Amino acid sequence: MQFSKKTSVIAAVVTLTLGLGGCANKLIGERIGADQIAVAQASQVTTCKSLGRSTVSVLSALGPITRSAESVEDNLLQMARNEAVDKGADSVVKGNSMEYGKRSFEFFKCKN
Repeated sequence: MQFSKKTSVIAAVVTLTLGLGGCANKLIGERIGADQIAVAQASQVTTCKSLGRSTVSVLSALGPITRSAESVEDNLLQMARNEAVDKGADSVVKGNSMEYGKRSFEFFKCKN
């Protein structure tokens, strides 16, 4: 069986895209202390000090392949936890998602 050059190129691109898709979850590093950041509901942080709000964004597609919602949300949360470390926060509250791959978060300091 002989493949045409065009078929070989398409197969290589698809293989590369799928391979990168599997690695995309690991592209966002975890800052030291990010695993200690709590994800809270707005009702749980009413007595905490607000340290601001931010919108984070991550890669939502690799070429024609859209990443899974779970992977995108995991990456958004990791970005928010990393930023919480920078801000001196110990809790984050998920905000609105303006578009796929973007979400706002609010940062709080609840512990002394």
